Amino acid sequence: MPEPYANLAIERDGGVATLFLDRPEKLNALHRALWHSIPEAVAALDADPDVRVIVLAGKGKAFCAGIDLMDHAQGLGKGGSLSGGEGSAVAKRRQLYDDIRAYQDTCSSFANTNKPVIAAAHGACIGAGMDLITACDIRLASAEATFSVRETRIAMVADVGSLQRLPRVIGDGAAREWIFTGADYSAQRAREVQLLNDVLPDPAALMARARELAATIAANSPLAVQGSKHVLGHASRREVDANLDYVAVWNAAFLHSEDLGEAMQAFMQRRPPVFRGQ
Repeated sequence: MPEPYANLAIERDGGVATLFLDRPEKLNALHRALWHSIPEAVAALDADPDVRVIVLAGKGKAFCAGIDLMDHAQGLGKGGSLSGGEGSAVAKRRQLYDDIRAYQDTCSSFANTNKPVIAAAHGACIGAGMDLITACDIRLASAEATFSVRETRIAMVADVGSLQRLPRVIGDGAAREWIFTGADYSAQRAREVQLLNDVLPDPAALMARARELAATIAANSPLAVQGSKHVLGHASRREVDANLDYVAVWNAAFLHSEDLGEAMQAFMQRRPPVFRGQ
């Protein structure tokens, strides 16, 4: 029976469920439908006692090219919300806050599910892709994969998880470099800073390794594995959520700058943006 989730595909093999971002024509960029369907699918897998491990991967040439800017450009460019709501200035800010918190929940679904999650990234893993994988428990990639916390290059403060989780994974100094520059980093560099557990030669080898590792974990006691994940995350969950709420409040107030409008225009006109700090 086909899975009822927009732009997602699920493959099952024993206790392992592979959740694919399935929008290859857009390099799996996250449009509104995907932002909402991901936590629904993860909740269903979390509730399924036959699923012991989740592998997160992407169909096509890339894992995830980030947020779909074209799908969100109208609301962002006109001072609206991610969902395109209208109303007074205060109402728009409140709606934007609620939208950001909902998008945060999409990424946090991987951290909050009881099941271990292995991210298998190939090709581009940009912006929202980084938000997704940093919420996972284990990260693997193929050798050609590239990684970028891209938001500063489009005049945004990353607000759905990378600022909160990346420093915990790769350390404060490396995370600040990645976040402030918005540069692209190779899989080899990502392995050096311990973003990745392993780098595989190509996407086929990546998926084979991800499923092999998932099967090894799935063979263990689910009570022990899930209990271990819960205990490992206990100290960070409250702090991460508080920081997520803080950045949601920050962006609800400050997201709609002239620089953001310039970034949206430059993106649509396929030219470099010129930022003035306003």
